[in-house]
Amino acid sequence: MEFKSILIRDTTKEEREAIVKNSMDCGGGCENCSSCWLGGGSPWDIYQDYIDGKREIREINAEYMDKYRQGRNIV
Repeated sequence: MEFKSILIRDTTKEEREAIVKNSMDCGGGCENCSSCWLGGGSPWDIYQDYIDGKREIREINAEYMDKYRQGRNIV
């Protein structure tokens, strides 16, 4: 299996949209997911900066986890 970089510099906007879509697809469809309405937020909103080429996924994930932890020691 060949690994392809997901970094902004190595992807097009269309590829980044597909990366977000494929990584968020649990197979059950959004109607069976509680992430958005339990405070997780819409994946499209969360990862829009990545799709637009502004911030890498790792930066967005780190910010999201810091907000989720709220100073608690959660690993």
